[in-house]
Amino acid sequence: MKNPVERLEERLIGGDGKKAALVFSERNRRYFTQFPASDGALLVTAGGAYLLMDFRYEEAARYQAKYCEVMGFSDLNKALCELIDKHGIEEVYLEVDKLSVAQSRKFQEAFEKHGAECILDKSLDDCIRDQRMIKSPEEVKKIEASQAITDAAFQHILPFIKEGVTERELALEIEFFMRKQGAEAVAFELIVAAGKNGSQCHAVPSGNQVHKGDFITMDTGALLDGYHSDMTRTVAFGKVSDEQRDVYETVLKAHLAVIDQVKPGMPCCDVDRIARDIIEKDYPGTFGHGLGHGVGFEIHEWPRFSHLDKTPCAPGMVITDEPGIYVPAKYGVRIEDMLLITEEGCRSLTKSPKELMEL
Repeated sequence: MKNPVERLEERLIGGDGKKAALVFSERNRRYFTQFPASDGALLVTAGGAYLLMDFRYEEAARYQAKYCEVMGFSDLNKALCELIDKHGIEEVYLEVDKLSVAQSRKFQEAFEKHGAECILDKSLDDCIRDQRMIKSPEEVKKIEASQAITDAAFQHILPFIKEGVTERELALEIEFFMRKQGAEAVAFELIVAAGKNGSQCHAVPSGNQVHKGDFITMDTGALLDGYHSDMTRTVAFGKVSDEQRDVYETVLKAHLAVIDQVKPGMPCCDVDRIARDIIEKDYPGTFGHGLGHGVGFEIHEWPRFSHLDKTPCAPGMVITDEPGIYVPAKYGVRIEDMLLITEEGCRSLTKSPKELMEL
């Protein structure tokens, strides 16, 4: 498979020497060049790609950036215009979803003076979105490596779940462990919710303590080499009631049904319906969020397992399968894996057990 820059050039520019694409947003710059920096720009032309970095990042970029030529600058617009003149560029595609109106106007004013028109439709944004939806084998390996840290963190935290421990203490221990295992950071603000807090699907870890009979929902993920992982497991501290067990088994049934039935070509909205129909049958109104979202260079990517997303599933997509039931002021249950869509169906990238644990 061609590298990310070559794929973008082939689809959007197609060898036309008069066209270029300006990748300005931080996340997309890193996606294409593997180099993290808070500022700069990537200009992709038919003749090559240029990563423009100021003094703070220039030296490091020369060592680390891939698939591009690194150029230093003191004035970004001036450096871009020099490249426009050098290549005789007449059209420059911009990331309209990522740029402010003010920044777009600055580029327009600068480029027009050098005979180049800014293309302000969604061509570049759509091209990047479509490309990032399909993960390369190398990207899948990076996501799996990130998930391996998350799986290890789940096993690590189980002995810490004891009477009186707080949600915040558990979240901190998980984050500390992930960083010791090599994670750059956590993939998002970790969620640890015990007892009645579990009914809040995005609860913030607090001083709330764990007690006998509580469900503890842990939504965790690591960031490694630019790629994210995302996993949720719900465990019980002590024995649970028959009602709690039924809720857990219903969520697990919905989760496993998706793994069993998803396949290439199936619209994402239909995948959402697989899990939703199971939950709504016995617990109507308790599953209020979408079934899942793409994961990769960002924690929330395209596409979505949602009733609103008709995107067909395709091999190479990595999407979460995270049904849940939330009983207000009582408890919540969510089980989440990352699924890689394959030619035959899907493969879970998540190795942690899902059967109910009563610790």
